[in-house]
Amino acid sequence: MTAAAPGTATPFAPGSTVVRRDIHLGKVWTAQPHRAISDTGTLLELGYWPGIHALAPTTWTTALRTGDDTSRKNGLTNLTAGTWELEPWAWQHTVLRSRFEEGEWFSLHHFQTPAGEPLRLYVNFERPAARTRIGIDTLDLLVDLVVEPDLSSATWKDEDEYAHGRRLGFITDDDHRSVEQARERALGPLRDRAGPFAEPWPTWAPDPAWPLPVLPDGASRTAL
Repeated sequence: MTAAAPGTATPFAPGSTVVRRDIHLGKVWTAQPHRAISDTGTLLELGYWPGIHALAPTTWTTALRTGDDTSRKNGLTNLTAGTWELEPWAWQHTVLRSRFEEGEWFSLHHFQTPAGEPLRLYVNFERPAARTRIGIDTLDLLVDLVVEPDLSSATWKDEDEYAHGRRLGFITDDDHRSVEQARERALGPLRDRAGPFAEPWPTWAPDPAWPLPVLPDGASRTAL
């Protein structure tokens, strides 16, 4: 599947299915169907909620089922080697509103309960999303910044996993330099209460008329 050139993609219509995938070594690592909330062509907002079926690596789904995080951590070796396996997984418990900005090395994800109670705001560091015919392709780079919903404080998450990813070579030197720069681009607006951190994110709920989005045929086989 050919990625659209930056700034040339036709925006996704509100309510349309947008598939967010992680791609590594020419293979699909995750595939999640969302609904488009808004799209300017360079700034894309997506919605995701319980009951949506996605594809995820078995190491991650095993950790969720058993509560043992060892499987997820060991999965980094499989990811680096390109030897993971996928299985279906239904999202549970939380509603997400996500924001992807063209060319940026992080995305933003507002977690809330289905009843609308805000839980946290995630800054997920990842390779810049490339638009495709069915959605966007990126690659999660392991480290996250978890922000309190009122923006009062923030903590780093999975720094050990990120360091392990660097040792394995999954996080390249170029990735690391870009992530270090992106950390400052995220922390600056958070400190200044500017941009997407100007105020707490409002509650969001999917349109009741929207059915659950589903993965299109080939979503697990086609990569950039």
